[in-house]
Amino acid sequence: MDLFLQQVINGIMVGSVYSLVALGLTIIYGILGVPNFAHGSLYMLGAYFSFLLVTAGGVNYWLAILISMAALTVIGMVIERIVFRPLVNAPHLNSFIAAIGLIYVIDNVALIVWGPDFKRFPPLYDQLYHFLGVTITLHRIIIVITAVVLIVLLELFIKKTTIGSAIEATAQDRVGARLSGINVTRVDMWTLGLGTSLAAAAGALIGPILLVYPAMGGAVTLKAFVIIILGGMGSIPGAILGGFLLGLIESIGGAYLTTNYHEVLAFGLLVTVLAIKPTGLFGKAH
Repeated sequence: MDLFLQQVINGIMVGSVYSLVALGLTIIYGILGVPNFAHGSLYMLGAYFSFLLVTAGGVNYWLAILISMAALTVIGMVIERIVFRPLVNAPHLNSFIAAIGLIYVIDNVALIVWGPDFKRFPPLYDQLYHFLGVTITLHRIIIVITAVVLIVLLELFIKKTTIGSAIEATAQDRVGARLSGINVTRVDMWTLGLGTSLAAAAGALIGPILLVYPAMGGAVTLKAFVIIILGGMGSIPGAILGGFLLGLIESIGGAYLTTNYHEVLAFGLLVTVLAIKPTGLFGKAH
């Protein structure tokens, strides 16, 4: 029983990170209609930026997270302007290819700048707590709480701000939003910046627990796509629930089977759900 509870706690922690990454990807797909395959690479940049700010710059960890989010917001906006906006009227395949090309550009730039070595954060919030036979570090608690706070703030931003309302309207009906006076081109830019900032936050939060390296975003991108398909394409509640569900499945399955089956479990869950509900957990039939 102790092992099970331990893995549930671990799964919630991992799932909170997955949810943040998937949320950003969901928002971008909902507005631009483009699966941003480079999302994991931007997550990696968030981890690197926060690592460098903490280790080389001596910046407070929380301030480093905010700076990383701000930096990746700007990078996301630049990517929308330079890469995706010129392809808005081109066939979707062009945007897919451009997104894949971004992976190679970002990952190889990171490899050139920071090298292939694994980077490790200095110890941060590593106090141990014991409860009902479960051991958990303070940093893992912080990850879950911070992820939940960011999810709530995102919901408030979408529902309570002018920019958020424009994003929601554009996601529901792009043509209608344009006819009502919304600058959908600007909304595209805001959306990619917002989605990228969530990926940066996830990378900065998980960085002190995992090693930071140029290829760290690959598996996360794959799992984020599993999550948004599992939850229903474009569904924010689906991305949140799917992230936590995948984290729990991986953690519990890895404990009782083997960690080598993480990807098998992820895709097994996806196939099972789609076999029962082809539109995903929160997807709607068109």
